[in-house]
Amino acid sequence: MAPHRYSPGTASTVQSETSAAPGPYYGEPHKFDPDFRGPVRTRSCTDMLCCLIFIIVILSYVALGIVAWLHGDPRKVLHPTDSYGQFCGQKGTPNEKKPILFYFNILKCANPAILINLQCPTTQMCVSKCPDKFATYTEMQLQHKLSRSYWDYYREFCKPGFNTPNKPVSQVLRDEDCPSMIVPSRPFLQRCLPDFITLNGTVTVANRTRFKDALETARSVTELQDAAKGITGLVDTKELGMKVVEDYTKSWVWILIGLLISLVVSLVFILLLRFTAGLLLWVTIFTVIVMLAYGMWFCSMELSQLRHRPGSDVAIVEVGLQTDLQVYLQLRQTWIILLVSLGLAEASILLMLLFLRRRVRVAIALLREASKAIGHIMSTLFYPVFTFVLLAVCISYWAVTSVYLASSGEAIYKVMSPDVSCPYANSTCNPETFNRTNISKALSCLGSQCLFAFYGGETSYHRYLFVLQLSNLLVFLWLVNFSLALEQCTLAGAFSSYYWARRKPQDIPPCPLYSSFIRAIRYHTGSLAFGALILSVVQFVRVILEYVEQKLKGADNSLSRFILCCLKCCFWCLEKFIRYMNRNAYIMVAIYGKNFCTSARDAFFLLMRNVVRVAVLDRVTDFLLFLGKVLIAGGVGVIAFLFFTKNIPVIQEEVPRLNYYWVPLLTVVMGAYLIAHGFFSVYAMCVDTLFLCFCDDLERNDGSSERPFLMSPELHRILGKSSPSQ
Repeated sequence: MAPHRYSPGTASTVQSETSAAPGPYYGEPHKFDPDFRGPVRTRSCTDMLCCLIFIIVILSYVALGIVAWLHGDPRKVLHPTDSYGQFCGQKGTPNEKKPILFYFNILKCANPAILINLQCPTTQMCVSKCPDKFATYTEMQLQHKLSRSYWDYYREFCKPGFNTPNKPVSQVLRDEDCPSMIVPSRPFLQRCLPDFITLNGTVTVANRTRFKDALETARSVTELQDAAKGITGLVDTKELGMKVVEDYTKSWVWILIGLLISLVVSLVFILLLRFTAGLLLWVTIFTVIVMLAYGMWFCSMELSQLRHRPGSDVAIVEVGLQTDLQVYLQLRQTWIILLVSLGLAEASILLMLLFLRRRVRVAIALLREASKAIGHIMSTLFYPVFTFVLLAVCISYWAVTSVYLASSGEAIYKVMSPDVSCPYANSTCNPETFNRTNISKALSCLGSQCLFAFYGGETSYHRYLFVLQLSNLLVFLWLVNFSLALEQCTLAGAFSSYYWARRKPQDIPPCPLYSSFIRAIRYHTGSLAFGALILSVVQFVRVILEYVEQKLKGADNSLSRFILCCLKCCFWCLEKFIRYMNRNAYIMVAIYGKNFCTSARDAFFLLMRNVVRVAVLDRVTDFLLFLGKVLIAGGVGVIAFLFFTKNIPVIQEEVPRLNYYWVPLLTVVMGAYLIAHGFFSVYAMCVDTLFLCFCDDLERNDGSSERPFLMSPELHRILGKSSPSQ
């Protein structure tokens, strides 16, 4: 029998060689094979070269981790380092009881050089505590004559071993023996930063807005603020972090209960889909519509109450970042944004139901068929747990390797000069011999110091650390995409064995999920690695473009920004296309056991020959599943909100006292969505597999007694129609 041609939108029955329909022609349909019974069992290894490369890369990745572990020291990243390259607070060192880093002249940290060198150009010492009062070296010398205690306190912030309080101020500042002044500070990220206090709307330090240093130079609090921002952006970040951690310690039990409820609700939802798919999906759509409508009504009521309230017309931008969500709820702009967002979502769903109601019915029918498949292979629902473990291992290994690579090397010292015109600035130096060189005596380099800069080295390993970090990232992306590809191929093999079974469930092979997993690992590791590598390279390029964009953010070059934006857009589209094609290619690999390129080509042509049906199902089914995720996450989120805001009278006494109730609330909502996504991702894979099998079934068989369709009658009735509206 000669191959037939298939045109998009034509009748579902196979056409003979004499009645080929006109129109676009996309590849050769599958010939009728009377012996075809689903996933091919007699297979051979595919893409062996890529499999071999993948194994070599994994072994090299393990070797890279070992080398990084031998050379690296995470303490270099976790602990601050003084000007001599010594860790603060490290056990077994002179700084064991000095865990905090102190800057001699923090005003120098406002110098633009800090952005280039990532190091503040001033002497840094490890101290046991931060200063808690304001003093200058000159004041200390005067008061020292009256009481030794002044010097005993001040010397805690001087170089170890320095005990000459009467040394002239100019020489002390020249040799950086002591800081010119100390200001009340508090530890932040193990660093002493000025303790800013707001009095009557004015930011002060030690109740002062202006002061003089040891050289009688006038200084202001604004300078201290700029210097502190040069080290870290927000002074209150640590306090916020501590409160967040405290909230987690108080509410972690209730968070686990919320996630457990999400798990149970997701399982119940999946089981209900098995028996009442159509009804449940329509109820889900209706419930989401009602929830959005209620949200719009609630926003309009809040907006009307705030219309005449003083101060409610302030813009969100003017308020800035606030940890108390009640601040935003007092603004009219917040409710306007919520109202518009909910209105757009409501309109989108209603328009979809109005113009795509037939397609929604088609998608529901396919989801009903997917429910039957999952009902017969319930083990597929728990496969995402295995994928989660693989991803957790990949992420952990990548993070640990990155930290060890970043902390590899010996201490490197560089010339730090307050004058950017110094020709020796940022050049390497030796702190032991620096004072005997002519660098510090040069007119343009007065005040220069040889300070610790970073950890590095001159060996080939240290010179290529940046390349190794990029390699670490690329292999990490490859392993992550391979783990996802393995899940998709395994699930596709299991669900295709269900579809091609002539008598369901009698002809479904035993342990279809396990058999599919073994086939994917044994025969198609190379194909999965090949597809994952293509996607990883595109993602890697996108990461590089994001990195370049961050580097060029301050550059005033419209052309470069435009080109970069175009490249990011193109690679984003390319990633979406490759991800979609890979998914369908893995399905074909699981069914027919061919290599990746052949499977991708067959999947592409099969989809193009059924492009109308693809348009029907692709986005609509994804949207229906998304509504299910939103319903589960939203429902659990509402319960969590009522609980943490003490609006459930029965158990309001059990609610812990929290700093921010949104911390456990957001955790529960995000966790519930991820749990629902894990279950529904199996559904999405089942739908895609059944759809490709359906299209292939139409081309292989004609519905006769010799060549019967393997699809369900309902699926053939809805998807097999020739009406273009479908």
